[in-house]
Amino acid sequence: MIEAGIFPGDLVIVDRALEAKHNDIIVVAINGELTIKKLETRPSLRLVALNSTYQPIGLPEESDLEIFGVAIHVIHSLRNPSGS
Repeated sequence: MIEAGIFPGDLVIVDRALEAKHNDIIVVAINGELTIKKLETRPSLRLVALNSTYQPIGLPEESDLEIFGVAIHVIHSLRNPSGS
């Protein structure tokens, strides 16, 4: 999610009370695996990694999808994830 300003080691604050809408950054479980992606509902439902290395994930209606919440803040780490 580097193109959204979310980098390895950062903390993301998620509001579980918000209803996810088009272009929100969400925490979602797809087939039981957690990820953070941008939600696009138009023209079709898909999840987009804001990192050009990854392709969008199309979501057919029968997908096992659970939205945990909407990202509302990012706290940037002063250290990289390796701890150095």
